[in-house]
Amino acid sequence: MAAQAGGAFQDMTVDHVVFHVGDAHQAAAELADKYGLAVLDTTEDTTVRSATVGGAGGISLVFTEAVTGDHPAAAYVRVHGDGVADIALGVPNARAAFAEAVRRGARPVAAPTEDGDAVVAAIMGFGDVVHTFVQRPTTAAPTTEDAPPAETGVHGLDHFAVCLEPGQLTDTVKFYEDVLDFTMIFEEKIVVGAQSMNSQVVQSASSAVTLTLIEPDTSRSPGQIDDFIKNHGGAGVQHIALITDDITGSIRALRDRGVDFLTTPGAYYDALADRIELTRYSVAELGELDILVDEDQGGKLYQIFARSTHPRGTFFLEVIERAGARTFGTGNIKALYAAVEAELAKTPR
Repeated sequence: MAAQAGGAFQDMTVDHVVFHVGDAHQAAAELADKYGLAVLDTTEDTTVRSATVGGAGGISLVFTEAVTGDHPAAAYVRVHGDGVADIALGVPNARAAFAEAVRRGARPVAAPTEDGDAVVAAIMGFGDVVHTFVQRPTTAAPTTEDAPPAETGVHGLDHFAVCLEPGQLTDTVKFYEDVLDFTMIFEEKIVVGAQSMNSQVVQSASSAVTLTLIEPDTSRSPGQIDDFIKNHGGAGVQHIALITDDITGSIRALRDRGVDFLTTPGAYYDALADRIELTRYSVAELGELDILVDEDQGGKLYQIFARSTHPRGTFFLEVIERAGARTFGTGNIKALYAAVEAELAKTPR
């Protein structure tokens, strides 16, 4: 019986991601235009407006705007501004997943109901973010099964980076392990100058859902995780990483569409050849595009972060190419810090 219950989470996927926003159609149109995705659907009724943006590889982002002040999206936006409110999880049996999650201690949000061809039910995740279990008659979500490939080459969601309040990391990891059968696959303490943060990565049994969970170390100086928690109003999703198989091509296409990326000090690239043996891209090419590179035992990881356009600076997107690497670019954090220090050393004081 225990094996059957655990099987409720065995084939989990990311079905879709819901953003609660102030203007659904504007948010969807802007993201679709800049990232080469398609607006697949728009709906409106007496309580809510929504627009779905999608692309090949299971990208399905639903932007929801409250029409009435008592809708949950209105309350979310009042507290957090625009942001991720629901990481919906595809499961073979939503009723079984909901019952088993609640039995294991999850806080129920919505009991199982039928929504068109799908069966849905919801539990609380972290902060104000919920997980809706979605059971569909086919393995692919209908919003994305016919979606065209993104013109920028992005084709899936690699991971969600979650900022937690101090002291929440251990309990949050335990929740995902005990309730949803996730496994903790990576753990480290990241020290950057006077700042420090603790990180643990949890992944579903299917390996299709990955959450990078981060909490600040309050014994050190406040940093970007503290800033997120303050400006967001608690725990939440800081960024989502989009997958590409050709990061240089994707970044050129995204820049042409108006996406603004964080820049990298020249000192980072001056030291890169001594840190990593490059094969796929040259130092010059990576430096031209401000792309970061890290490596682990499995291979290399290329990544770059878009500059946040959120009024509170609390959400942004990452573009990532994995060439065998399974980690998340921690070496880049330390290398960037050293590069910034090197650049400051060159500046007369």
